[in-house]
Amino acid sequence: MRISVDQFFLDRQSGIGLQAQLREKIAEAILSRRFTPGQRLPSSRRLADHLGIARITASLVYQDLVADGYLNAAARSGYFVAPDAPGLLASGKDIPANKDETVDWNNWIKPRVGTMRLMQKPKDWRAYPYPFIYGELDSDLFPHDVWRDCARRAWGKREFDQVAGDFRNSDDSRLIDYIRSHSLPSRGIVVGPEQVLVTMGAQNGLWLAIQLLAAARPGLRVVIEDPGYPDLREALKLAGCQIIPVPVDDQGLPPDLIPEDVDLVCVSPSHQAPTGATLPMARRRRLLQLAEERDFLILEDDYDFEMSFLRPTKPALMGEARNGRVIHVGSFSKSLFPGLRLGYMAASARFIEEARCIRTLVIRHPPGSTQRTTAHFLALGHYNAHVQRLRQTYRKRRGVMIEALGTARIDSLGASEFGGAAFWVEGPKGLDATQLAVDLREEGVLIEPGEVFFASEDAPKNYFRMAYSSIPSERIAEGVARVARHLGA
Repeated sequence: MRISVDQFFLDRQSGIGLQAQLREKIAEAILSRRFTPGQRLPSSRRLADHLGIARITASLVYQDLVADGYLNAAARSGYFVAPDAPGLLASGKDIPANKDETVDWNNWIKPRVGTMRLMQKPKDWRAYPYPFIYGELDSDLFPHDVWRDCARRAWGKREFDQVAGDFRNSDDSRLIDYIRSHSLPSRGIVVGPEQVLVTMGAQNGLWLAIQLLAAARPGLRVVIEDPGYPDLREALKLAGCQIIPVPVDDQGLPPDLIPEDVDLVCVSPSHQAPTGATLPMARRRRLLQLAEERDFLILEDDYDFEMSFLRPTKPALMGEARNGRVIHVGSFSKSLFPGLRLGYMAASARFIEEARCIRTLVIRHPPGSTQRTTAHFLALGHYNAHVQRLRQTYRKRRGVMIEALGTARIDSLGASEFGGAAFWVEGPKGLDATQLAVDLREEGVLIEPGEVFFASEDAPKNYFRMAYSSIPSERIAEGVARVARHLGA
C-alpha cells in the first residue's frame, strides 16, 4: 500500500530547514504508527513535486532514514517503512490506554487544569501575518551565527567537563561573574557571588521566592498589581497565599494604596505588566519607606528593563535599598529568546542560600551548556550589541505603531514613556476582547485579550494588549487597520 503525498507538508515559516523538517515528519509518522511497516513511500520525484522542493532533498532524506533503520530500500521498487524501525513495539501493536485505573485522583490531587487563568498564545503564531504577540522572538533580529559560535565554544573539548558535569547546587562561575559585573550594576545593584542564583527564567525565580516565603509564613499576605502578571498570581494561589490586588494607574503601583499588615509586595517597576507603566522614583522611594516602616518584603520583577530606549532606565528597587528587603528577579529570556529559560535572582545571602537548596531539589541546576553559552555571548560583547539592535528596531516599530493607532483612531491606550514592546488598549465599553481575538484570528491578526491580567474573575473584558516586538514594521499599519474595522473605530 502506497502512502499518499497528501500526508506530507512543510512549514516554510517555521525557521527549520526543509530537509530537517521532512525527515522529522516522516520519522514522527513512523513512530506514531501513522505509517506502518511495509507501507511504500511516494517516489522522491513525486514527493519533491508535491512539496515544491528539489528532488535531491527528498532523496537525501530517504537515504538518511534508510541509514538509521526507519526505511528499507528495494531496487526499482522504492522505499518502504522498515518492519523493525527504531522505537516500534516488537508486537507491532500500539500500547493500549489503561482502562482499568482504580485511583480516584480527586482524592490525591487538587485539580487545577481548567481553573488556572493563564495567558494563551497559539504555538503557530508565526503563521499569522499580523502577530501583535508579546514575548516571542522575531528570529530576523537574532544573531544566529554568533550564538552558534558561542555554543561551539561551550561544547569544545577545553570546556566540555565544565558544561557536562553536575553543578549540583552551584552555577557557572563565568555567568555569575558577568551578572555581578554587568547586568546587576546596570540596575544600580552591587552584590557578592553568594547573593546571586541562576534560575530557569524569571518565572522560576518568582516561584522559588514565593515557595520559600510561603513555607515560613502560611497564609502569606501578598499585594499584587491589578492588572498584573497572571502566572505570578497563579503561583501565589498554588502556594496558599492571601492575594490582595491593588489597582495600578498610568504610573504603576500607587504605594499609598497598599493596606496595613501585608507580608510581601510584588511589583514590576521597569515596565508594569501589562500596561507598560514605569514606576517613578518618588513612588519607588515611598514603597521602600513603607517596607521598612511596616516590615514587609518586596519581590521585584525587573523583566524587560533593557527595552527602555526612549529615556534612560531608572535604577532598580534593590539598587536603592540597602536593608535587604528587596528580592530582585531578572531574565535573559525576553532579550534573547523565550526558549532560553535563563534568568537570575539577587537577594540577601541568607535568602539565596535557602532558594538554592529548593532549586537543587526541584531542577538541581539550569543546564550547564545553556549557562556557559550565554556567558560567552555576554562576555564577548554580543549581548550588548544585540540589545542595541533591538532598541533601534523597537523604536522604529513603536513610531509606526503610534501613527497607525492614530490613523485608526484607537487613542485610548497606555504604554511606557521609556519604551517597552507593547501597547495596552482600552476598547469601547461593551467590547469582549476575547471574542475580538477569535474574530481577528480569522483575518490573520493576533492580539492578547486583557481579561486574564485582572485578579477578579469578573474582570473587565474590553482591554487587550498589542505588542510590536514580533511583527515587522511594514505589516503594522494593515494589522492595526484590521483591528480598527472590528472595533468600528
